[in-house]
Amino acid sequence: MSQEKYNNYKQNFIKFFQQTRRMPSYAEMLEIFHFQSKNAVAKVVSKFIDEGLIYKDESGHLVAGADVFGIRLVGNVQAGMPTDAEQEVGEALSLDEYLIEKKDKSYLLEVTGDSMIDAGINEGDLVIVEQGRTPKIDDIVIAEVDHEWTMKYYVKEKNRIILRPANKKYSDIIPDQELKIGGVVTGVVRKY
Repeated sequence: MSQEKYNNYKQNFIKFFQQTRRMPSYAEMLEIFHFQSKNAVAKVVSKFIDEGLIYKDESGHLVAGADVFGIRLVGNVQAGMPTDAEQEVGEALSLDEYLIEKKDKSYLLEVTGDSMIDAGINEGDLVIVEQGRTPKIDDIVIAEVDHEWTMKYYVKEKNRIILRPANKKYSDIIPDQELKIGGVVTGVVRKY
């Protein structure tokens, strides 16, 4: 099989996984790859395993590899009192897919300043912003106020919009002339 054909099989396989969030069956792979025999599917699956795209768990089921599909979700952990942690091998989870609902309308910004620290947003964090979303009261927004950009809570009082910081050192911002919403913050990413 040529490298071009192999890459095509791989793209179709990944596309199926991204759309369904599960591994295809061998029967489904017959259709995905346009094959006539499961033996041909087995050869492609073997190459996927050799490459680390997928692997087989203890029971022989195909599992998505973390390098291509994201990081495996293996269980949960108690944030209160300690309990026995349970771990199970799960499907791979792409952080992009988990954090970003509309990729074509989203972008990242690096945070400078400390006006949103009480909202858990610190300097150096990345915020995920979705354009075109209509802000609701108490959403965190990226806004252009009188030709300057800021990130604040979107608040409405006495029929006027107020941009409120999440740090008592700062005052509310009341637009004098114009207010444009550049997007609504949908997530925060912090690296330790």
